[in-house]
Amino acid sequence: MLQEFKTFIARGNVLDLAVGVIIGAAFGKIVASLTDDVIMPFIGLVTGGIDFSNKFVVLGSIPAGYTGPMTYAGLKTAGVAMFGYGAFLTAIINFLILAFVIFLIVRQANRLLPKKEEPAKPKGPTEVELLAEIRDTLKQR
Repeated sequence: MLQEFKTFIARGNVLDLAVGVIIGAAFGKIVASLTDDVIMPFIGLVTGGIDFSNKFVVLGSIPAGYTGPMTYAGLKTAGVAMFGYGAFLTAIINFLILAFVIFLIVRQANRLLPKKEEPAKPKGPTEVELLAEIRDTLKQR
């Protein structure tokens, strides 16, 4: 069993997948920073200073004696049930940016990689055409 595991790990596909996951996680942090630190503040500036990360609706009751900040992060830490539509909007923007960048990378990779040649079609009639020809010949006799 150990030998099979070594063979599995040594495959190129597994190593490529591991590298892709690690790079993807790092790239995800870059996209999150781009969204949180560049795009969302710009959107807030355009919309009159609205901070989307603090847009939420409280669904549950705030614990008695809670003295922390009345922000999304503070109330979430306190365990208050909330509908955080600002955080959801930020997550959607993160996804769209990430999907678009991956689309661009795949598109460029497809242009750079050599195209796979389609198998050559055999010259002459196909089996169906030959069988139809034989059938027609037999009918004539």
